[in-house]
Amino acid sequence: MKNSMAIEHGGVRMVAHRGLSGLEKENTCAAFVAAGVRSYFGIETDVHVTADGKYILCHDHDLKRVAGGVPLELEQSEAALLQSVPLLDTDGVSRRSDLFPPTLQDYILICRKYEKESFLELKGEIDERHVAEIVGIVREMGHFERTTFISFSGDNLRRLRATAPDAKMQFLAWKVGPGELRFMEETGAGADVDMRSVTKEAVDAVHAIGRDFNVWTVNTPEDAARMIACGVDCITTNILE
Repeated sequence: MKNSMAIEHGGVRMVAHRGLSGLEKENTCAAFVAAGVRSYFGIETDVHVTADGKYILCHDHDLKRVAGGVPLELEQSEAALLQSVPLLDTDGVSRRSDLFPPTLQDYILICRKYEKESFLELKGEIDERHVAEIVGIVREMGHFERTTFISFSGDNLRRLRATAPDAKMQFLAWKVGPGELRFMEETGAGADVDMRSVTKEAVDAVHAIGRDFNVWTVNTPEDAARMIACGVDCITTNILE
C-alpha cells in the first residue's frame, strides 16, 4: 500500500503541501483528509477569488493541469461552474466521483475536524474586501487562531495585517535577502522559503528578528536532514511525515 514516508524530524513541524499530495490529488478533500488522519502539524492549500466572489482552492490560476485540459480560469469563472469540473486522479488519467475543486469552507472544516494548523496561501492579488471576507470566514468557523496566512504578494500580507492585526502570516519567497528581512520586520511576517536557497545563515537571520522559518517543498529524507540541520521550524512536503 502506498503511504507517506516517515523520517526523523525531531521538533520540526511537518506541513502537508496541498494536502498529502504525494498520495492523493492535490488540493482536494481527499488530500486534506489523508493528511488529517496522519501526524502532520499542518495542511497547506491555495485559495483564489472567483468571478462571483467565492473562494475555491487550486494551486494554478486555471484548471488545465488538474482537470485534463479544461481551460477555465478561476478568477474569471463562477464558483458553481468550477466546482462542477471533475479532476484527474494522481495518475493523470482516472476520474473519481469525489475529486472536485473544494471551497475554503471545505478545507477549514477538515483542518478543524482533525485539529490541524491551516497554512492558507492567498493566490494572486486579492483586494481588501476579499481579504477581509476570507479572514471573516476563518474566524466564523472558529479556526483563526490555528491559521497561518501565506503569500508571495507583499501587498496581500499588508492588507491582511491592516484587516487582522493578530493574524499569523508568512512571506513566501525564493530566498531570504535584505529586502525580505526588512519586509518581515515591518509586517511581523515569518518566512516561507524555497528550500534550494536555504542556508543556516538565512535561518539564523530570520530567527534573529524573532520569526519562524518554514521551507518548501522538501520531498526526500536527504533534503529534510539538510533543512533540519539548518534549524528550520517547519518543513512543507508532499510525502514526508
